[in-house]
Amino acid sequence: MHRMRAWSVRNARWLKALYSAVEIVLRAFNPLLRRIGHERLDRPFVAVEKLTKGFLLDSKQCGQCIVGFTGMSCPMNCPKKIRNGPCGGVRGNGACEVDPDMPCVWVLAWEGNKRLGGDGYPIQILQPPVNHQTIGKSAWLHELRRGGYRASPQGLAGNESYWHLRSPQSGFARMYPAFIFQTTSSGALRAQQTRKKKASTSAST
Repeated sequence: MHRMRAWSVRNARWLKALYSAVEIVLRAFNPLLRRIGHERLDRPFVAVEKLTKGFLLDSKQCGQCIVGFTGMSCPMNCPKKIRNGPCGGVRGNGACEVDPDMPCVWVLAWEGNKRLGGDGYPIQILQPPVNHQTIGKSAWLHELRRGGYRASPQGLAGNESYWHLRSPQSGFARMYPAFIFQTTSSGALRAQQTRKKKASTSAST
């Protein structure tokens, strides 16, 4: 399946267009789907998603698909199930820390993002943690219930700080110095500023 993952990333642009087209069609038919019942339709939808997304993307059926943000690389293939960027153990050749024979799914995600075209990189939009209640359920129906993807680059401005993957120990940082994720919350930033103030006060006394 590693080969199919790489293929999907290389073809991220038209696969993303196809995925978006499917969503548009489903939204158009959503009034009918609601009448039939999303819960009743969940099993056949899951079967279709396993045949399509399972084959093309090696999707793990988390029920909250974000491949449109991750360059058509399913983040659930990460052994650590990380949803917002890579861990600090990415190898210098772009391989996974846990499975050295597997390309890091976030290296693939970054490559896929570069192929999407358009302005900016949707990979930089923070994603919520996985809701385990939706695992194994239809991601398409989940999106219909919540009104489709609503995330936007403005979501990045919600936090006041960010970190760059520029550590010299990180092989990923050496390969992708511009790979940036917005991570530090405003609360964490305030706590950091408070610690600095206390340290400076102690130093002055």
